Amino acid sequence: MLALSHGGVLNDRLPADRFNEIVLPFLGDALSLARWLTGNATDAEDVVQEACINALRGIGGYAGGSARAWLLTIVRNTSYRWLERNRPKRVQTVGDLVDLEEATEGATSDAIAAPDAELMARASTAMLEAAIATLPEPFRETLVLRDINELSYREIAEVLNLPAGTVMSRLSRARGLLKTALEKLS
Repeated sequence: MLALSHGGVLNDRLPADRFNEIVLPFLGDALSLARWLTGNATDAEDVVQEACINALRGIGGYAGGSARAWLLTIVRNTSYRWLERNRPKRVQTVGDLVDLEEATEGATSDAIAAPDAELMARASTAMLEAAIATLPEPFRETLVLRDINELSYREIAEVLNLPAGTVMSRLSRARGLLKTALEKLS
């Protein structure tokens, strides 16, 4: 069966073949991101299943580039839609960026760039997960995409639809907040 690809060039691969090539290699990353965004493995599996259906439907629109970033964008968007449908809204008091600056005040730029290695070495996996879970959502997702899923700044910017400078700033703040959270937990 011949089909036209997004760019109008003949493509003899079926959508299922493209899905297997583009999506399947990154299912572990998709599940990891969904778990961090939803907070538990069972919900993450539901989100990834829905995201895979969405990816299969949209596979014809994939025009190249980072397949991993493309899939994780779908997972991120699906996670937030799933959370909106399945979780009651919680009232969250969030200050402005000045409040976040005060939370990281006193940390050196080296400390913000990478959490203290000794502290990280002492932290158990459960403690680290608990500390990451306390991060505000924009910082948590940036940290997870970079330090757990190992996406480049450019890929994270693509997934989050943000400028690369904002990604770097969020990551720096996230690492500073993570360091502070780990110090409180230890």
